[in-house]
Amino acid sequence: MILTRRAFTAALSLTGLAALAGFSPLRLIADALAQGATAADVAKPVSLPDMALGPKDAPVTITEYASMTCPHCAAFNEKVFPQIKSEYIDTNKIRYVFREFPLDIKAAAGSMLARCIAKDDSGKYFAVIDMLFRQQNDWVLKNTTDTLTRIGKQAGLSQQAVEDCLKDQALLDKIVADQKYASDVLKVDSTPTFFINGDRIKGDTSFDVFDKRIKSLLKS
Repeated sequence: MILTRRAFTAALSLTGLAALAGFSPLRLIADALAQGATAADVAKPVSLPDMALGPKDAPVTITEYASMTCPHCAAFNEKVFPQIKSEYIDTNKIRYVFREFPLDIKAAAGSMLARCIAKDDSGKYFAVIDMLFRQQNDWVLKNTTDTLTRIGKQAGLSQQAVEDCLKDQALLDKIVADQKYASDVLKVDSTPTFFINGDRIKGDTSFDVFDKRIKSLLKS
């Protein structure tokens, strides 16, 4: 299902968006006849430029598909990602790519705001998604539009800029197109889903799982 501007803005105007709490308009069904994904398929950005940390020529690349409203994604961001960052990203041993896979209208709005705040600055983008994950209960369970506006203002956007961002149909279309590619080609159907050099790791995963896989690839 492709969201239109009218449907998207009407949804955001609902108080607290409580009516959409269980609604997942962007969830797509993978084509069972499509071929399995390759490392080259995973590496290919589709509509939006990749937001990534670490050197482009790193021998190991982790690609994460996440929804900003996913509690498992938030838990990973809080407990596991900081360990990966300090051990492997900050030491320039790996490249880490974050891609949006919004499971509902609120997640799409959060992803759009993060893109608008960061623009082409990957470091700033990761800082914004970290803030959104850490404040997930505030903006997901309460008045989403008002809370996202407050976050946007704290990050330096005017109220008008936030409103324009959340009405940006072109940006929403790109996020939807990237999600469709992930669903159809890469078979992503839940969050978080990870690919390490093209190999899938799905679900709530500990640091030890990543640590063993990364060390093995760095040795090879």
